[in-house]
Amino acid sequence: MIKVLYDIWTVLSIEVRRVFGDTTVRLIFFIAPILYPLIFCYMFHAENVENMSVAVVDESPCQESKRFIHKLEATPELTVEYRCSNLAEAKQLLTDHEVRTIFYFPKDFGKQLAATRTARVVVFSDMSSFYYYKAALTGGNSVLIDEMHTIELERYEQAGLGDEEANIQMQPVVFETTTLYNPSGGYGSFLLPILLLLVVHQTLFLGICILCGDANENRYALHLIPPHLRYSNIRRVIFGRSLCYVFIYVPLTLLDLWFIPRWFHLPQLANLYTILPFLLPFVLSVIFFGMTVGNLLVREKISPMLCFVFLSLALFFLTGMVWPQESMPRFWYYFSFLFPSTPGVQGFVKMSSMGARLAEVRFEYMTLWVQAGVYFLTACGAARLRNQQHKLDLHRLQARRVAQRVAAKARRTIEKRQ
Repeated sequence: MIKVLYDIWTVLSIEVRRVFGDTTVRLIFFIAPILYPLIFCYMFHAENVENMSVAVVDESPCQESKRFIHKLEATPELTVEYRCSNLAEAKQLLTDHEVRTIFYFPKDFGKQLAATRTARVVVFSDMSSFYYYKAALTGGNSVLIDEMHTIELERYEQAGLGDEEANIQMQPVVFETTTLYNPSGGYGSFLLPILLLLVVHQTLFLGICILCGDANENRYALHLIPPHLRYSNIRRVIFGRSLCYVFIYVPLTLLDLWFIPRWFHLPQLANLYTILPFLLPFVLSVIFFGMTVGNLLVREKISPMLCFVFLSLALFFLTGMVWPQESMPRFWYYFSFLFPSTPGVQGFVKMSSMGARLAEVRFEYMTLWVQAGVYFLTACGAARLRNQQHKLDLHRLQARRVAQRVAAKARRTIEKRQ
């Protein structure tokens, strides 16, 4: 037992020196997991846009259009900054980014309502940001629904119905709307739990692949392993390396997924004792997954950086939180579970945003443990295969050097005889 612990400690110390000795890995392991969450949380900290400037073009100055504009000014999302005389003037303001939305009332707006026909309000919105579009849609829809009720109530009263009878005709069944899990309806509460966990996944995976690529490119992977562990007891090597990454990334993961969200007042319904047991298999599965891919596919140190952006975008959609899993083709649904990010994101969002307990994310939790076990075996096999390959390369190099020395010696002998 002491021998096993000593071997694991030896491998662990070697891997720690590798991590702290590589500038690129230090940036990925220690700077990126802190910098990216802070940037994302700062960008999406404002859940909604308030008092967004809008322009109004009222070519039908009737009572209904004036009432509509007055209600627009009362919404928290919108502020009527400009009242333009024509649509061209308002479009110029939109082009100059003086306003983000235009509400246009056609000339026949009042006439259509007076004739009990459908009247139209045209809305031009700046789509350079979803925040602007969402503010215009939320504020405009709230005013539109309220104005529709007002006009409908007026028509019932004109038909001779009292207030109570008109209200019953308008809304025979009273209903209330309660927004679950994201009361503010903001993008931050929706996107940030997904982005933060993907940052942990991608930085850990990328750092491990860079270390594997560096060792494979420079052909010194065998020299990083004690001689008696190079071709046997490879599990001790994998376990020792994984402990190095666990000690580094468990605190970083708690910082990214627990402390930073609470600092920015993001929804966090789970407690630390629920999140920590869930994150342990997630970190282990990413570590073993990175070792497997790094030893099997990565030949150069720079290679993981080339596919980092593409893989991040693909994982973002494969999590099932943006593109619903029910709408995925079966191939992509099963393919998504090759990556620890899929059950990791689903389970973490359920706990942090929906308040689920560990027993209620049992499927995701067990999937992560299964992935950790499977990828541990594949990491051992990939490391053993890579060591055998390096051994063959080393024998070829030694044979080439011996042949070169023999050829040089024969050349010198011939030159002496001549």
